[in-house]
Amino acid sequence: MQAILGIIFHSLGGASSGSWYMPYNVVKKWRWEIYWIVGGLFSWLIMPFIAVLLTTPGWQNILAEADSSVIGTTYTLGVLWGIGGLTYGLGIRYLGMSLGNSVLLGITSLVGSLGLPILRNIGHLYEVLPEGDSLTDMLATDSGRVILFGILVLMVGIVLCGKAGLMKDKDLVGHKDGVNTEFKLTKGLIIAGVSGILSAFFSFGIDAGKRMGEAVREIAVSNNFPFVSDGTYLFENNIIFLVILWGGLTTNLIWSVALILKNKTGGDFVDSSSPLLKNYLLCALAGTTWFLQFFFYGMGETKIGNGASSWILHMSTIILTANFWGFYRKEWADVSSKTRTTIFLGIGLILLSIIIMGIAKSDFLN
Repeated sequence: MQAILGIIFHSLGGASSGSWYMPYNVVKKWRWEIYWIVGGLFSWLIMPFIAVLLTTPGWQNILAEADSSVIGTTYTLGVLWGIGGLTYGLGIRYLGMSLGNSVLLGITSLVGSLGLPILRNIGHLYEVLPEGDSLTDMLATDSGRVILFGILVLMVGIVLCGKAGLMKDKDLVGHKDGVNTEFKLTKGLIIAGVSGILSAFFSFGIDAGKRMGEAVREIAVSNNFPFVSDGTYLFENNIIFLVILWGGLTTNLIWSVALILKNKTGGDFVDSSSPLLKNYLLCALAGTTWFLQFFFYGMGETKIGNGASSWILHMSTIILTANFWGFYRKEWADVSSKTRTTIFLGIGLILLSIIIMGIAKSDFLN
């Protein structure tokens, strides 16, 4: 039952992540840096604080008493994750939506799920890394081996989705706008590699901040708070997200302010010729929806644990949601049957990877 709840929560988080950008599509007369930072304030500051305020008992004392190295490491990983998010757009620009997303999500999935387990097997790195399973530990258990198989299935599914995207671009040449005209493979792959790796640092930040989550759990359990089950508290990770997202806010705020000063677009904030109230509300909706991905991720993590399984479930449901919106917007309407078969096969393998992760965390194997 815990595994099923974990999959449901991660699916809700993935659906939020795959949908959050949609409100930005109807923001009018605002430049990118304006709506990005307005929505970002909700994503990285306002909503994380509200979540902690409502769900985290004694959060002020926990932050005050936490080891400075824990907060510092968690925050730094958030800064690095923020850089990954900023370079995401450049990767898409030079590789196109289909290939770019497939490369970026593939790298993020792989690094986020297996990066720390592999590093824990190298020398004495396990002594300075956040606690958790090593690759050897995963290979030694049935559930660990099933998780590794699920990662392999997901990677094949992502490759097929990327191939289908390239096939779609060829099918639509001369028939539809939007084929990438700035395609630069080498430059795009380098940027996508950097972005994909750094985007996975959110997962590392969760591991780094675990002591803060454990402190919340102890308070919740000892005081018989609601939503305590099997020794875990459903919202214990929100305080970790608060610190990680401080880091993400720092990166994005510096970049956005620099762009606003460079492009002299600060007037957009009060430009009465634009639908100001509607724009602010749409950005608030986008930012809130973005934060919900990790709010639900944290809930899912309490049911099946952080690490490879949670990260892969999260990434899988993001990809599925993104593809759903692609079908909804008829992006695959005029492609060949071979292309359509390829994308369906890729999506099918991604769905299979979710099932495999559920099996890995079920009572059947544990």
